[in-house]
Amino acid sequence: MTRSDERVRAVLMDLAQARGRGASFCPSEAARRMGPDWRAHMEEVRRMADLCVAEGRLVMSQKGRPVDPATVRGPVRLSLP
Repeated sequence: MTRSDERVRAVLMDLAQARGRGASFCPSEAARRMGPDWRAHMEEVRRMADLCVAEGRLVMSQKGRPVDPATVRGPVRLSLP
């Protein structure tokens, strides 16, 4: 895992912890914390979010229902399991 990966993971987990159980956040919120050109960070944020979901650290949902990062399309939310 690269230093950048570790930073993204830390941002994702910080956001999840700050929201607490039962609340979610958009991956773009994490990307916005990475810098002013946040769209450039979306791919990296989404990749690390997928990894955190696979590790059981986060849950990815769409319209309030858990989804599989490998097959989901469109906007998603992240939260603590």
